[in-house]
Amino acid sequence: MLEILKQYQAFIFDMDGTLLDTMPGHLKAWQQTASHFGFPFSQEWLHSLGGMPSYKIAAEVNSKYTMSLDPIEVSKYKMASFAELDDIGEPIPCTFDVLNHFYGVKKLAVGTGSQRNSAERLLTKARLIDMLDVVVTASDVDNHKPNPDTFLKAAQDMQVEPKQCIVFEDTKLGLQAAHAANMDCMMVEEGRLIFYPLEK
Repeated sequence: MLEILKQYQAFIFDMDGTLLDTMPGHLKAWQQTASHFGFPFSQEWLHSLGGMPSYKIAAEVNSKYTMSLDPIEVSKYKMASFAELDDIGEPIPCTFDVLNHFYGVKKLAVGTGSQRNSAERLLTKARLIDMLDVVVTASDVDNHKPNPDTFLKAAQDMQVEPKQCIVFEDTKLGLQAAHAANMDCMMVEEGRLIFYPLEK
């Protein structure tokens, strides 16, 4: 695994579910939000949308359940519910080990679908923010995953060509975004890293 990684100049980590174990917290916040706004809570479906900002997930809820909720109002409630949770955001061992191993050797970034204030709070709490050269959040791009913009901006900010970057992800949306950015991808699957190279 480390041999594969040595060929890249820069690593871009998704945050939720990839670098930090925040997905249970996000799902708990979505469960509270679903109860409050009266839409069905589907853990599997919501998990599959990981990497998408919450206001866009709210729009998907409207589409899926033929509702007309205000996405911004839903998003604010969900983010407030998430912010109140304390026991969230422990580093995930397989990606944390990579981050530690290559800290000071490679350029390191986070590319996340979370808003900047939430991302910075979690990365600071986990004592990771000072290890990163760049943090790109949902607040920094217009087109979110599965679009490549998050990862392309991270590469640009690190001044590295996209093909010299590898992305670490945990959702299909993230994998699509990585490949759309012309980057290879490592997926976190059941606590292990699995290599998904870009098909040449």
